[in-house]
Amino acid sequence: MKPETTPPDSLLSAASLRMAGETPWKAVNELERLLLLPLARLQFALAGVRWGTGWRLYGLPIIQRHRHSTLTLGAGLSLRSTVRSNPLGPNHPVILSTRRPGAVLTVGARFGMTGGSIVAEERITIGDHVTVGANCIITDTDFHPLDSAQRRLHPLDGATRPVTIADDVFIGMNCLVLKGVTIGAGSVIGAGSVVTRDVPPGVIAAGAPAQVIREL
Repeated sequence: MKPETTPPDSLLSAASLRMAGETPWKAVNELERLLLLPLARLQFALAGVRWGTGWRLYGLPIIQRHRHSTLTLGAGLSLRSTVRSNPLGPNHPVILSTRRPGAVLTVGARFGMTGGSIVAEERITIGDHVTVGANCIITDTDFHPLDSAQRRLHPLDGATRPVTIADDVFIGMNCLVLKGVTIGAGSVIGAGSVVTRDVPPGVIAAGAPAQVIREL
């Protein structure tokens, strides 16, 4: 039988005590999470983001929300922002950023992410039960124009196109998901991939640029 990997809902349960004995670093993570909870709630409140039910934040993420943008996060959110919170070792806290007026970042229920960044200048939509591995970047913008003359005049006016990630997608660690991409429901993106074009539902895609390897 596989060991339990998800923290029990109750810290006073038998399962919680067993986990603390077998994997003491997880007990430390849970204690740190509880101690940081008031500060985390204050951080989201100051950013104008409504606190959701069943959220678990291991370390404080970085929230960069433009006051005239929309940032919505579903129930059961799990963000791991400290090196100790995941054996893959996130290289920086989770960053959630809406950079411009009118930008929309919508994340569904039971979303999990370790380190990495999600940056929306136009629109990023993520469905339910999506898992994003350590140190991934999801962005709907090039950040900077490709044309050198345009960069001199407007260095931050990179092209943007919406990104959509459907339900039950798993994105492996160290991936880059670029503007205009749709990843279909239930698909898996292999570690280290660069996703530059749409991925259909129910497949494994990997590589740089990512290509469909096989159906699931």
